[in-house]
Amino acid sequence: MKKQLLITILCVAGIMPIEADNITVDGTSRSYIVYAPKNLGENRPLFIFCHGSGQDANYMLNTQFRDTQNPSRKISIEAVCDTAKFVMLFPNGINNQWDIGGNRDINLVKALIDKMVTQYKIDRNRVYLGGFSMGGMFTYHAMNKIPDLIAAFVPVSGYPMGGATANTNVRPLPIMHIHGTADDVCGFSGVQPALNVWIKHNGCPTTAKVVNNYNGFNGAKLHTWAPGNDGVEVKLLELPNKGHWVCKEPQVYTGKEMWNFCKNYSLNKTSPNIRITSPTTGTKHICFAPTGEAVFPDITITATADDSNGSVEKVEFYDGTTLLGTCTTKPYKATLKDAKAGKHALKAIAIDNDGETSTASVEVTLQTPTTLTISSAFTEGGALPAGWTTYDGNEKRVGYSNGYSLGCRILQFTGSPRGLNYGLYFRNIEGKPRQGWAKYGLSNSGTTLRLSPGHYTVKYKICNWNKPEFTPVELGIEKNNGNVNIAKTTFTPTINIGNVASNSFGQLQQQSFEFDITEEGNYAIALYTADVEYGDCILGQLILANNSYSTTDVKDVELQQSIAQGQYYDLQGRKIRDSKSSSGKMPRGIYIINGRKYIVK
Repeated sequence: MKKQLLITILCVAGIMPIEADNITVDGTSRSYIVYAPKNLGENRPLFIFCHGSGQDANYMLNTQFRDTQNPSRKISIEAVCDTAKFVMLFPNGINNQWDIGGNRDINLVKALIDKMVTQYKIDRNRVYLGGFSMGGMFTYHAMNKIPDLIAAFVPVSGYPMGGATANTNVRPLPIMHIHGTADDVCGFSGVQPALNVWIKHNGCPTTAKVVNNYNGFNGAKLHTWAPGNDGVEVKLLELPNKGHWVCKEPQVYTGKEMWNFCKNYSLNKTSPNIRITSPTTGTKHICFAPTGEAVFPDITITATADDSNGSVEKVEFYDGTTLLGTCTTKPYKATLKDAKAGKHALKAIAIDNDGETSTASVEVTLQTPTTLTISSAFTEGGALPAGWTTYDGNEKRVGYSNGYSLGCRILQFTGSPRGLNYGLYFRNIEGKPRQGWAKYGLSNSGTTLRLSPGHYTVKYKICNWNKPEFTPVELGIEKNNGNVNIAKTTFTPTINIGNVASNSFGQLQQQSFEFDITEEGNYAIALYTADVEYGDCILGQLILANNSYSTTDVKDVELQQSIAQGQYYDLQGRKIRDSKSSSGKMPRGIYIINGRKYIVK
């Protein structure tokens, strides 16, 4: 009450050109302060910014968005509002907190928008929302709750501590996150996992464009993932060695950065809408081809497009700058054929009857490795990396996904000494046969693992998480669309971490498993826990490599001699009497002749 009275006195005295007011929402009186520039005009934007936990609106404005120590620097939100002509509103949370799981404060935002539209004739299509710390957490919450009321979102130094989520029915959202790398309240390491959820949801490229020393701020980095569906951007402004605060440096003033991002977005855009529905961004095709050049599958690109104020005239599809095809009617699709290894930026551009355009893009990676370190993606605690699928008898998880505090996920180990920094934990809750597993390369995982005929080696390190009596783990190679087993081995760990990530434990012994592929196809690497209640495994290393054979073709005369001598076998060691196909040629595959392995191509 004293703070409210002080603000009112200052306003009357002309010291602070802001208004303090109240609004009743769901039967409760809620307070806020608002700054509206002189000569605002009609149909101007509104920016709502929420304070941190334990703070209030007055603190947010005066401490975080003004430079009271050096007013001559004019680092203030009022200066930004005066120039750009928009209304800035700071609401107060109940007990200086925000409801980041329900609708209490979502309803407050809705009511404030309605009131500002009436009071200042605000443009509903240009309402923006941001917040600091817990206010940033609330901003992420609002992304799923009121995406059709807010044109762009700016969380500062805050994100969902339990992991971000993006509802599938939410439109692509423009997001700018601002955060200091030395934040000791909401650690900087949690920013990227939260943004990854929305980068994927928005269909943005997984690789950011980075501007170093942004605006002359030494060490500052501006990361931009764009364009996504409907042309939206996701941005991260990384502030070096800065803590839990709102930046007011001359080069990077948070208020100005927020506005410069948000002003580009409106809910009533006249350009067409476009979304690539397949493939998803981050899709990866990995092809091992030890006997020849990799042949990647054709990739069909499909998109949806519409125009709220007209019609879509055509949709053009590109691989980088190469035109793949043009569609003038639905369904909108094109095919990438005979693609080479590397990253492919696939784009769909919708052009409407007014000549306006919108772009959607996805990034697809094609790899032809001889050695693939799959476990190199184990870098984020609480996440499931892309390409992986897990099942514990109750819940199936598909990566990339994050925010997990229980169940199958990446664990980060902090004990000293320790044999691993990160490991993939998976389990079998009820102990039912083959009900606890982790598989890499299943058909729905976004990663295709294609193996040509050849001899392969898997190197791996595994241990138990909470099984001091030690339980075995089975590692195998399967067809990627089912449980057809190609080869398998079983290993019983000798290290048990003890159910606590801070425990110390020794180095895991590297194991090797060799197998042969006789038929080209898509495969998955599968690991199964023991069939006991809460059987578990920590996978710390997984490397796949191919070992090339001499590719000398087997001649018919050599076949005849070998068959006659009874020295011709398949890979299972079975003697073959007649190996020729109906065409008179030996089928493709790997064979043993006179004790040597050969590849027939």
